[in-house]
Amino acid sequence: MVDQPGDGEYPEHWEADVVLRDGGTAHLRPIHPSDAEAIQTFHTGQSQNSIYMRFFAFKARLSAKELKRFTEVDYKDRVAFVITMRGEIIGIGRYDRLDDPTEAEVAFNIADAHQGRGIGSILLEHLAAAAHENGIQRFSAEVLPENRKMLMVFSDAGYDVKRHFDDGVVSLEFNIDPTEKSRAVMESREHRAEARSVRDLLTPSSVAVIGASRKWGTVGYQLLEHIVEGGFSGPVYAINPEALELAGMLSYGRLTEVPEPVQLAVIAVPYEEVPSVVEDCAAAGVKGLVIASAGFADDGERGLQRQRNLVRQARASGMRVIGPASLGIINTHPDIRLNASMAPTLPRRGGLGLFSQSAAIGVSLYAASSRRRLGMSTFLSAGNRADVSGNDIMQYWEDDADTSAVGLYLESIGNPRKFSRIARRLARTKPVIVAKSDTMGLRLPPGHAVRTTQAPGGALDSMLRQSGVIRVETIEQLVDVAQVVAGQPLPAGPGLAILSNSQALGKVVADSAADHGLSVEQLVTGVDLDAGRSVALPALRSALLEALRPAHVHAAVAALLPARGLTVDSIAESLADVSAEAGKPVVAAFTGILDDSVYVEGMVGAADKAVPCFSNPGAAVAALAAVVRYSEWVSRDHGHFVEPPGCDPARARAEIEVQLRDVKGEQLKQLDPAAAASLLGYYGISVLPSAAFNTPDEAVEAAEGLGWPVAVKTTDPALRHRLDLGGVRLDIQDAESLRRDVLQMRRALALYGDPALEVQSMAPVGQACTFRAIEDPLLGPVISFGLAGDAVNLLDDWSHRVPPLSAADVHDFIRAPRAARKLFGYQGLPPVDVSALEDLAGRLAWMKDNHPEIALVEFNPVLCGTNGATILAADVRIGNAAQRTDSARRAMRG
Repeated sequence: MVDQPGDGEYPEHWEADVVLRDGGTAHLRPIHPSDAEAIQTFHTGQSQNSIYMRFFAFKARLSAKELKRFTEVDYKDRVAFVITMRGEIIGIGRYDRLDDPTEAEVAFNIADAHQGRGIGSILLEHLAAAAHENGIQRFSAEVLPENRKMLMVFSDAGYDVKRHFDDGVVSLEFNIDPTEKSRAVMESREHRAEARSVRDLLTPSSVAVIGASRKWGTVGYQLLEHIVEGGFSGPVYAINPEALELAGMLSYGRLTEVPEPVQLAVIAVPYEEVPSVVEDCAAAGVKGLVIASAGFADDGERGLQRQRNLVRQARASGMRVIGPASLGIINTHPDIRLNASMAPTLPRRGGLGLFSQSAAIGVSLYAASSRRRLGMSTFLSAGNRADVSGNDIMQYWEDDADTSAVGLYLESIGNPRKFSRIARRLARTKPVIVAKSDTMGLRLPPGHAVRTTQAPGGALDSMLRQSGVIRVETIEQLVDVAQVVAGQPLPAGPGLAILSNSQALGKVVADSAADHGLSVEQLVTGVDLDAGRSVALPALRSALLEALRPAHVHAAVAALLPARGLTVDSIAESLADVSAEAGKPVVAAFTGILDDSVYVEGMVGAADKAVPCFSNPGAAVAALAAVVRYSEWVSRDHGHFVEPPGCDPARARAEIEVQLRDVKGEQLKQLDPAAAASLLGYYGISVLPSAAFNTPDEAVEAAEGLGWPVAVKTTDPALRHRLDLGGVRLDIQDAESLRRDVLQMRRALALYGDPALEVQSMAPVGQACTFRAIEDPLLGPVISFGLAGDAVNLLDDWSHRVPPLSAADVHDFIRAPRAARKLFGYQGLPPVDVSALEDLAGRLAWMKDNHPEIALVEFNPVLCGTNGATILAADVRIGNAAQRTDSARRAMRG
């Protein structure tokens, strides 16, 4: 912790590494009194025009009084951030609270040499986030009319900026609460910056291999050899202080001796040498690093600290890091041809982008894809994922015209909310296939330093599904699906045609398709493939084309046994022709082929006439079914994120701040019923009124106030559902019955002490449901829904979602539990008002998304009848939440 004079404690959680508009990196942190000399250096290095634009007058130097005011802040009423690169301040942003405590004035100063890199917009985002923490709602600023760059920072921020011209100055004012437009602007800027930073890594103009070796089999030897043999289009430099010549080229002792600029450095030296190598890279102006060296977070706590220092060192010098312990990167574009990896050859070019964290899994993923003859656009092995992550490369893939589908293998996830946000956007245009470890989020593999989850089982998978991700279990399943989406149109629906030369095999495939939720519309089993090539192939082509002709048939599976005189390649090319002509996907399964030399697992046929083939028809059907579900997700109207009417987040935030005043550390505070009702009311959520009592007479008095009929229940959650013990008495019509029931409940619950009782207005009869929302360290807000009773208590039949939720997400959320069919009419019971449950889910999700300080909300039970839903009991707990992984401020994962 940094010592800070004055009232304010230095807010370390505001520090962040950031990606600039041009893909470079810098460090943002709160200002400190020790920055006075650096601020003076920054000021004197500015042009006269820049100084005039900032201060409305020229100041050759800042006075001691001004330096003191600028650098000594309280981090509440007066906040300032600096952005540094290589220890030098390149940008300053600040706010000062005005007489109206909800408003502050902001000002910025960007170094002349770094203008145009998006620094002003980043400072504005972080100042707004800090201001929110301190209860500020509006920003104002005064800008000279000729300062067009600063005016653009405000006008392009996405806020509703009001401006007027007075006395030669443009005065601006705007509310800093995030809006749909401002969030979209921030996401767009983040996307462009991160995509650019990865593009610089994957499309370097020059590469240096540091630690290149002439010793066969070493990492340095193979990396250099693979880059050279792959035909990299730019200059390659070998760096080794003990060799004069490597791979037929002149070797340099240090990177700083290379006479030309180097954009990408591939590092394969012992871990203890990496810091000095990174220092050389910074001095040489390198843009990015691929670090193959191990010995960092994979080496316990001491290695983790080395890794943190490494990332801090690189980012502070404007460089991004892939690794450590990275397998490398690949780009097959003919203008690049980069194989800076341990893969022996550059793979065939294609549309599949691949990402892996683990080097070992990366080898398996690369091998499986190559074995299936899947063409790749790019491949990135993140190793320990200290910096560049799956989120980063998805940003790049979204803009990359050479990538048509992507596959990721994940062992851990550092920023799942951001992953969900990027994946949801990417998946609307390109299939996103994800294989993950079963323990991802629960336990961390060696070398991974991120948070773990405490969310209910299935919450993480639910987040992936709602993001449109094609979730698979294994690498083999990943490439199964990749085959289907590589170069073929998406199926427009679940209608399936099955073609086979065996009736029994066709029936088995049809049964499998039905089990996977596909609709078998055509089953053709009379195809004769033994009639000779000139007859059999046209017959096969005609039969398949006819089966695909109806509009309700959207895809086909050809399940075929060996045929005399026909090769697998010739059959595959005929199937590919039909797929192209019909505009519908076709997959093939060749079973019963015993000759190992016959290739049936992968893309079979000529390069321009290949069709996805499998040796197992079950795998073919499963892969196609996964693609059908994805296609249905893409074609849905997802709508906007739900912001229900009648909500007041600002007043809710103020209420929470009042309640948090007596909460210390990690403790949680359970709100009393009145406080809970007040907080929920700001989101249009009401709980059926109730009143506690001690005696039967007090119960009668409460019932008179609420109105008859009433119910009596225990407020103890552990006993609330114990109907057999008198946990609740319903539909009590008069005072005498109420007194009798209260006494009976007291006797029934005596074994459990003296639990508190309350009387409550009677709710309309309906299906009992349960809602729950928590704040998870990894996922952030998680909401859950199920039907109360055995469904959730014994069978764990919950659905889970991670806000924010679209209208489609809410629709699926309520219908996801297996028992949800009871909501739509069951065994003679009428269907309930599902729209009321959807409205409640939308309000709960919106509230939880806005307020991480709300640690727990539980509505149990919620009675949903034919007209509305009623909350009978609410448990609300608050606490001082940790910073979410995807906050409103743009920041790289630490």
